[in-house]
Amino acid sequence: MKKLLTLVLALAMTLSLAACGGGGEDTADEGSEGSTSGEPTKMTLILRGGAYGESLEASLAPFEAEHNVDIEVMLMSFDDLHTGIALDAVNEVGTYDLCMVDGSWMAEFTENGVLANLSEMGYSFDDDIIPATTTICKVGEDIYLAPYYGNVTVMMYNKQLLADAGYAPEDIDSFADLMDIAQKTKAADSNKNGFLIRGGSADNILSDFLPHLVVHGGWVVDENNNPTVDTPEFKAAMQEYLDLYALGSTLDKDDIVASVTSGETALAQIWPGWYTPTADGPANYTTIPTKLTDDSAPVDAVALQGVWCIGIPDNAPHKDLALELLEYVMSPEVQLASIENNGVPCRYSCLTDSTVLETYPHLQTVCGALETGVYRPVIEEWTEFTNILGTEMDNIIQGTKTMDEALAYAQEQLEQLKKQAEENQQKLEEMIKISKFRANGEVNGKPAYYNPVTRQSLTADSDGKYKLRDW
Repeated sequence: MKKLLTLVLALAMTLSLAACGGGGEDTADEGSEGSTSGEPTKMTLILRGGAYGESLEASLAPFEAEHNVDIEVMLMSFDDLHTGIALDAVNEVGTYDLCMVDGSWMAEFTENGVLANLSEMGYSFDDDIIPATTTICKVGEDIYLAPYYGNVTVMMYNKQLLADAGYAPEDIDSFADLMDIAQKTKAADSNKNGFLIRGGSADNILSDFLPHLVVHGGWVVDENNNPTVDTPEFKAAMQEYLDLYALGSTLDKDDIVASVTSGETALAQIWPGWYTPTADGPANYTTIPTKLTDDSAPVDAVALQGVWCIGIPDNAPHKDLALELLEYVMSPEVQLASIENNGVPCRYSCLTDSTVLETYPHLQTVCGALETGVYRPVIEEWTEFTNILGTEMDNIIQGTKTMDEALAYAQEQLEQLKKQAEENQQKLEEMIKISKFRANGEVNGKPAYYNPVTRQSLTADSDGKYKLRDW
């Protein structure tokens, strides 16, 4: 298997060169920007730490050699990655040629011009990429990101404890089954955990909870992005979450994996990048059930999509070369090779490859989950939204507030957050009217404006929010 994946990685580089016009002796043109002689071109990537970025980093050597580039990779935590990309975006010429982006940042980054429009640069998706993984990558029909790492929540279980509870993986059909397994595990040995929930940050708590909310028929916003957290559905889901917590504990990701694999815990929701099952290993994972009880009708999707995407900053120092790199790491051959380095491609050809599944059968589970996952809401204020709601949920879990108190307060704060965002947008539109911007027809159903002095335009995106653009 290892030799096979090494060969396909080399093949990918060959195909990449062919697509760019071959190796030849010609000097690199403006399209590739890579140095063909002398000192290598310096490129910098800012990626998510762990398997997400490490699997990409492992694929870079052939590209570096053939394009005479030297690539520095920065592997960052979730928060530091977000901050690093956002802060660098204010510079006229940025530091990063490629960045890894969580889907929850998409609205914020596209609203503020952080990401280059890949469609305008000539990039498009092929039919091999799982369609559900691309929805977070686009604004309208324009592509801003490519789905690199297929991150989607799955249910991890300890094989022995699951069998001790009288279940096989295929028997887990509902959240009621999860509760039953957790209860039986705790009853058999009070020192063991039936179920673990994830702590560590507001985002961790909310992300871990969302599948429970979906299966109860709730969500955090309505169709107009109004917050919907102080509702009967949310409270029912929160109570079920607390009941599971009472049968276990709360830990961070590394401790969760260690607890399940050691036989201390029966069940926990995880992301595929945390753990790679093996045939003779103590743990595995399965899809999260889509039914609340055995008699309930299934919902369309409950697993949370957390696909790590790659994009090009709009101020990237080597944009054309960055596009070639993006196309290279997204190619079927490189994606296939990434599996050896704990990668999880978003391609059918990789996740259904018979040779791959002989060694990594869990990827079939991941493929199914990626086809039907649900995304976090795409709203510009999602980071603040998460901090408000996740903090109040932690207050409930820790017992410092009652559920009614915490959710009522969260609802109030989230409504204020949305109101403030709307007021800021209204102020911007009022400023337009009294500025030197002149009316210039309509875009997306709203008046468009331009400033002949600064050579800038103000036009609305598909969601109706204005954005300043240079001519």
